[in-house]
Amino acid sequence: MRSEREMMDLIIETAEKDDRIRAVYMNGSRTNPRAPRDLFQDYDIAYVVKETASFLADEEWISVFGDRIMMQEPDKLDQIIGQKVSIEESYAYLMLFSDGNRIDLTLKTANRAIGEYTGDSLTIPLLDKDGILPDIQPANDYDYHVKKPTEAHYFGSCNEFWWVSQNVAKGLWRDELPYGKAMFERYVRAKLDEMASWWIGMHHDFNVSPGKLGKYFKKYLPEIYWTLYKKTYADSHSASTWDALFSAVELFRTLGKDVAIEHGFTYKTEDDQNMTRYLTAVRSLPADAEAFTEEIKR
Repeated sequence: MRSEREMMDLIIETAEKDDRIRAVYMNGSRTNPRAPRDLFQDYDIAYVVKETASFLADEEWISVFGDRIMMQEPDKLDQIIGQKVSIEESYAYLMLFSDGNRIDLTLKTANRAIGEYTGDSLTIPLLDKDGILPDIQPANDYDYHVKKPTEAHYFGSCNEFWWVSQNVAKGLWRDELPYGKAMFERYVRAKLDEMASWWIGMHHDFNVSPGKLGKYFKKYLPEIYWTLYKKTYADSHSASTWDALFSAVELFRTLGKDVAIEHGFTYKTEDDQNMTRYLTAVRSLPADAEAFTEEIKR
């Protein structure tokens, strides 16, 4: 596997030799001093170019980066399905190589690049032939820190969590596993992760990032909470998914109350209690039930 030094030398030397490429910069986890280093980190690279047309006309130019296992061109895929994209301003190549390295390389015209360059705190310049890149602060993950919730945002997150949980229950009772799983993972987990991020943020002065899709939850959540979070993942059995849902409920309740106390918000205990009763009632319903046999709300 080529080393980081070898890859960086290749990326910069390729740009130096090509007059069409006027500047190079990098962002992503390799520019983040807080990110753990490992062999799977991508090289997120932008080439600032005079134009994109000549590159797109002859894609053999990217062979210089090595033997590819696979490549994705998201802008081309968008074009194929009829989405409007500006390939004259920006075009991306996502490349996975046979030695395990990966480069996410985007061509950007100067106008497009300058508008985006200062918009990501995890950016470092690598080459600037014409002095076109603005001065920026040293790379840091400030833009990715958890932001304090507003009361409205907090209320909306709680409301969505409890509301969509009944869709999970409905799907499981109907034996519609894809629907139940999708409702759990797309919506219930999204709000659980949001609450977990707020909880982590408030315990670190909102000066940390929990990582994309919560990849650093294990690092920042106490062991007891992390153990409970892991229980929110289930296999293909309905019983396991029910257990995962109630684990999510328990963790959301615990974190949600803490976040409310810290920020002076109101945690709607009534929604929690009513929906927990409802979920419990649905779980115990016979598969051939035609009605609820008694009132759920007491």
